[in-house]
Amino acid sequence: MFPKEYDVSRKVVLITGAGRGIGRGIAEVLAEAGAEIALNALTDRYVKNTAREIATASGSNVVPMLADVTKTQEVNQLIERVLNEFGRLDVLVNCLGDAIRQPLVTFADDAIIPISDEDLKKIIDINLTGTILCTRAVGEYFIKQRRGKIINISSVTAGKGGGDLVLYTLAKAAIIGFTRTQALEWAPYNIQINSIAPGLFPDTHTYGDRAKLPESVLRRIPLGRAGLVREVGLLALYLASPASDYMTGQAIFLDGGLSL
Repeated sequence: MFPKEYDVSRKVVLITGAGRGIGRGIAEVLAEAGAEIALNALTDRYVKNTAREIATASGSNVVPMLADVTKTQEVNQLIERVLNEFGRLDVLVNCLGDAIRQPLVTFADDAIIPISDEDLKKIIDINLTGTILCTRAVGEYFIKQRRGKIINISSVTAGKGGGDLVLYTLAKAAIIGFTRTQALEWAPYNIQINSIAPGLFPDTHTYGDRAKLPESVLRRIPLGRAGLVREVGLLALYLASPASDYMTGQAIFLDGGLSL
């Protein structure tokens, strides 16, 4: 018999950055487990097809919702739409993320262009600001109902750094600090906030034929393989369910041992 503490049926989950990749993997598992899903993305390039495919496969209610979650007004409108569409909100998954592999400065013999001010703002907004704005927007609702769960997607780079990924690493490390601070602040209201720090998860939906990692990269991973986005979804299922009610403020590195 399936433990009742893992039951998320009829719970409403908002996932940002969910058109493909890890966001899609989380949505697939939670929908399969019976949750109703609001799938957010900036454009409908992927998210509409993703929502339709997940709904067909799972039988759950999956609704695509477009919004730029780096802008306060659009975030507030998104939360309002979720509440109007589903009548409630139980779980927020902040999954939006992107990276630019550029150095902060270049050396005299280096032809690589360093990070511009525009890139700086873009990467911080996508990887950090969106998480803060969405958390703030659901906070008042969760505090009022005295329950809620927030799952923030960080990265293995937050624990070990990444070559030419200074801004991405900075933002993902900040997410862990943000997670811990808000978890402490909102614990009296029965709100659990945790973060997942994934390692390498090159899924075919995002990378196509490039999803297979070269052997030189795989040798750096103690378990010897890349992760499957479904595995992130399975961890998110635990964090979204009552089974994790006594866990808050934690950063879970799901990386095959890469951070060791």
